[in-house]
Amino acid sequence: MQAPKILPWIARKAGISDELALKLWRRAASEAELITGKPEGSDYWGLAVKRFLSIVEEEVGCTPSYGLTQAPRLSWMWQHQTRMSLLSMIAAQSTYRLWQSNWENLNPLKKAA
Repeated sequence: MQAPKILPWIARKAGISDELALKLWRRAASEAELITGKPEGSDYWGLAVKRFLSIVEEEVGCTPSYGLTQAPRLSWMWQHQTRMSLLSMIAAQSTYRLWQSNWENLNPLKKAA
């Protein structure tokens, strides 16, 4: 199981060590594997990253702040990235459907066959 390259950046932003971030990643990856039933695929990786960010937020939220500013929540970034990638897929699908309907309207012989 390979950890994502963004792991040290997330660890620094959350204020935790790289070792702890790696442990939390392994936990999130094993939970994602348990839920999806396989250690690969887009569903597995998406769930693993989402679960990792929520575990990191729980870990940071459990520590007392002692007057320091709390580490920023990171899950919004993952959710935003997911939404943006879905929007591009929806736009591509809509473009394909428009192209297909225009092609069918221009080529009436295919409908008769």
